[in-house]
Amino acid sequence: MERRAPGVVCSVVTVDGAGRLHPLAAPSLPPELRTAFDGLAIGPGVGACGTATALGVEVISADIASDPAWAPFRDLVLPFGIRACWSRPIMAGPGKPVGAFAFYYREPRGPSALERVLVDRSIALCAIALDRERRVEERDRRANTDGLTGLPNRSAFNAALAQVDCSHPGNWALFLIDLDGFKAINDTYGHPAGDALLVQVGQRLADQAQPDTVFRIGGDEFAVLVQDDLHLRGIDALAERMMETLRHPVSVPGHVLRPGGTMGMAIFSAGDGTPERVQQNADFALYHAKDVARGGYVRFWPGIGTRMTRRITAVRELDAALREDRLVAHYQPIVYLADGTVCGLEALCRIRLDQRMLAAQAFHDATSDPQTASALTREMLRQVARDARAWLDQGVQFRRVGINVSSADLHSAGFFNAVANAFEEQGVPLAMVILEVTEAVYMDDDAGVIRRSVAELRARGLKVALDDFGTGFASLTHLMTVPVDFIKIDKSFIDRLVSDRPSQIIVEGVIGIATKLGIQVIAEGIEHVEQAEMLAAMGCLAGQGYLYSRAVDTDAIAALVRRGPMLPQAAPALAQKA
Repeated sequence: MERRAPGVVCSVVTVDGAGRLHPLAAPSLPPELRTAFDGLAIGPGVGACGTATALGVEVISADIASDPAWAPFRDLVLPFGIRACWSRPIMAGPGKPVGAFAFYYREPRGPSALERVLVDRSIALCAIALDRERRVEERDRRANTDGLTGLPNRSAFNAALAQVDCSHPGNWALFLIDLDGFKAINDTYGHPAGDALLVQVGQRLADQAQPDTVFRIGGDEFAVLVQDDLHLRGIDALAERMMETLRHPVSVPGHVLRPGGTMGMAIFSAGDGTPERVQQNADFALYHAKDVARGGYVRFWPGIGTRMTRRITAVRELDAALREDRLVAHYQPIVYLADGTVCGLEALCRIRLDQRMLAAQAFHDATSDPQTASALTREMLRQVARDARAWLDQGVQFRRVGINVSSADLHSAGFFNAVANAFEEQGVPLAMVILEVTEAVYMDDDAGVIRRSVAELRARGLKVALDDFGTGFASLTHLMTVPVDFIKIDKSFIDRLVSDRPSQIIVEGVIGIATKLGIQVIAEGIEHVEQAEMLAAMGCLAGQGYLYSRAVDTDAIAALVRRGPMLPQAAPALAQKA
């Protein structure tokens, strides 16, 4: 255009979504003017281009020195010898200006007939080019934006991670966040409620993270790429704020939900080398947080990587044991402390390895994987139901058998039907079955799904025991809100019972409260006669531990039950109580 119209300074500007001007092409316009015009808000009285794009009409400023629209910029442009300007809006449709095409003149005047013809053609070409660019940008935006929350998606996250500066340790960090109990919210209140929750959670995180970026990288998974210097200097404070904002109630149509989340954090360090390594570290920290700090956050430290490696190895070994039928149920007797009569059994998982039997502790890390834990529990259900049927056929009076189940089991689809089916198919009454759960199971049950499912099975006779009682949070509170038939006092209290007065007071208090609530108490880990005597004196009716028997296989436990009372020798107080 400048070659076709000698002496003219030509420019093309665009208008962004916020209504601000940005020079796109202006090869002969002084750089100082391009900088000054960049970011100006369009509107009447904002020079020729600002007015043309705001009103959607051509604007001829034949004399900038006297034109009111140029009053704010007159002293800026006149020193460069620019005396007049003619601007035409570039339209994407009726009432939709997307830019402007302008001629600047070095003398006061308006456009010539030739210049009008040239600009008419150029306006059409500019409209086509800008429309194509807009379509490309929209396509890229959709490809990199989560359609539900409007946050950048996994594709955008991968691109951003690939571009971070890895030249200076500590100059960026990564947060990975999973919502807690999201599946239960979807199952209970429906996907519209879950979607509304995700939208509000995403907005809260984005507000807290500004100017850093929050990405939605999966169903209920979010990532935060932390690069702001102020945030990096207070990285733990930022993590605390983000965790806190997740705990506030969220209103969705018809419900008020209380979301929560767990976070893993990793800071780029000298030994990391690549962004992918930092992402892996944040993943490790997240997995660890789910195990030990659910509802909070964990910062990566090298030992977590070792733990995760151990966990992965344990998962593989347990998967192999399941495939090769090397999983074996052993049983520990539960006895009445007064007379040693067996009043129940606890099923404990063992893995056969060559000539050895590995106890559950050896593969505990594997059970933190929900899928593996669920497969293990279902195999245990099958074996325990089969063994219980055999004992009934043989006349073995085992009374009840307990099975340990995890939060992942109870959140697994169809689990409660699997429990009922396993025993009913073998003709074993559910009244002879106890599900042993920890307090964490009910802490993860904000929606009440597990409570309702457990209540249905209890109505059919099944019993529930609260395992490891005293090692979780707000234990006594749980007794008011959860369906429980038995409390199993954790071994850590029993170990200190004889010599530690606070432990004695706590155990005696729990026994008294449970008894008044109609809940039976079982003491775990009894290894000495003195412990059994004290527990009996406190009113505890039943217990288990090495004092009576270790866990043994199905034939050995049948023989123990047939043998009769298991009252330890040299226990006069117990004998007298009997």
